[in-house]
Amino acid sequence: MTDTAIDPRIALMRSADAQHLSLTEAQAGALLSYLDLIQKWNKVYNLTAVRNPADMVTHHLLDSLAVIAPLRRQLAATREGSSGTVPVRLLDVGSGAGLPGVVIAICCPEIDVTCVDTVAKKAAFIQQVAAALRLPNLQGLHARVENLSGPFDVISSRAFASLADFVNWSRAALGEGGCWLAMKGRHPGEEIAALPAGISVFHVEQLQVPGLHAERCVIWMREARATDAPVA
Repeated sequence: MTDTAIDPRIALMRSADAQHLSLTEAQAGALLSYLDLIQKWNKVYNLTAVRNPADMVTHHLLDSLAVIAPLRRQLAATREGSSGTVPVRLLDVGSGAGLPGVVIAICCPEIDVTCVDTVAKKAAFIQQVAAALRLPNLQGLHARVENLSGPFDVISSRAFASLADFVNWSRAALGEGGCWLAMKGRHPGEEIAALPAGISVFHVEQLQVPGLHAERCVIWMREARATDAPVA
């Protein structure tokens, strides 16, 4: 069997393995069904500029999957010693077609994911995804993040805005002890330097996305603590 004949689900699972992420067959199927929904709705609602199916797997699914392992590690560290009975609440800001929020909801059923967008049709799309894929831990919300009060344990974004705008607009929604997760391309040194007082970058993590020849990183931020050391 040639590479071009490999089942898309198998190819997806192999790429996930390369990211140290084990997907079940059900999760792989749900991720591919999610891409089918994006393609279907894209014809009317222009959810994403990426339209080639192969590019959508790399630029959308694999790019978003790259944050799953770091997210799990961070949550394990912050919830160490707790009972873990209260679900983690994650707010995905400027979610658009649901990236990375929908991918997180599929891979992490223990996390309650809210995807917020100011465009009503995009929030409606997320609701449709939740219904079609039977994801009770996913919801789409049409709102401005500035008007949300939370509390959320994690607030995420993917190529949404500058770091300063991201934290300023969503600061009221962050719960006590919570953190921000910002997916970026190149290391945003200037954006980090422009963060408002009281915000600490406590970790910068480089990501490797199979098939994507571009820089990717995650910027982890929180309300500053006395023990925080500066991270460039």
